[in-house]
Amino acid sequence: MNQPARALSPVPSPANARSAMERIATQLGRAVQGKSSQLQLVVTSLVAGGHVLLEDVPGVGKTTLAEALARACGLSFARVQFTADLMPADVLGAQVFHAQTATFQFRPGPLFRQLVLADELNRAPPRTQSALLEAMAQGQVSLDGATHALPMPFTVVATQNPVDFSGTYPLPDSQLDRFMVRMSLGHPTPDVEAGLLVTRDGTPPLDAVETVSGPEELASLRAFAAALRLDASVADYVVRLATATRSHGDLERGASTRAVLALGAAARASALWDARDFVTPGDVRAVLVSCWAHRVLLRSAVQGVSARDEAAHLLEEIARKVPAPR
Repeated sequence: MNQPARALSPVPSPANARSAMERIATQLGRAVQGKSSQLQLVVTSLVAGGHVLLEDVPGVGKTTLAEALARACGLSFARVQFTADLMPADVLGAQVFHAQTATFQFRPGPLFRQLVLADELNRAPPRTQSALLEAMAQGQVSLDGATHALPMPFTVVATQNPVDFSGTYPLPDSQLDRFMVRMSLGHPTPDVEAGLLVTRDGTPPLDAVETVSGPEELASLRAFAAALRLDASVADYVVRLATATRSHGDLERGASTRAVLALGAAARASALWDARDFVTPGDVRAVLVSCWAHRVLLRSAVQGVSARDEAAHLLEEIARKVPAPR
């Protein structure tokens, strides 16, 4: 893997932060074409310190996107294929007995990487899915009374097939709530898809992705984004949006406090695309649906993609009705 071409200063400026994010997004676009808005959202979540859930049909580039993200950012990477017989120890690691020393030693599992792809997460039973909870929330793993820190920065990118596919288990609410954003790539446009047929020469698309960042720069970006100014009026706006979801007649459950905090973090990172050091209501609206659509619960029994679309529609309706500060 190539070394990063350049790095940000320890305390980056908004312009430098935007430049770094654009460099990463450009590299992702070499592997996944025609999806600029989705790639920007992935980078936003990464800089905000969040985890990403990609929900879509097989074969649209979800796995490629995750590996391209690790390569562009110079992060250690592991892919875990979730299946019905996968056990928590296969993900977390286990204590291994060494006969020569008559002691147990911890052997880390694939989760001990800076970027972990949990591929087809909803094909594993809930017990194995839950193995990720502590890691995603606290950046650590507890096994046999011992706590093991994960390498930083740590990010999970998970993929899941639509829940109406055979052999899938719905993700529990506690698991969904750990993902900062849920998004869909969708099929490429006809022009892009035709172009892929013409230009594809057998070279893997990941070969075009260069390493343009590194763990130190990403940590610096995250710290800078977390410190961006979010005025009291914008904070009040976020809370009023959350309150509106909690009282909406079509929602059984509205946005949680964790959802409020996630939206604030994502809005801060989103502001960097405009090289600003403060958050606007527009930044909040830009990431609202992606941050909250998987966290609210509809009163209706609709499942799958239609439920996701309905939740997105309700959130867009709420955003139109709740007045934003000027």
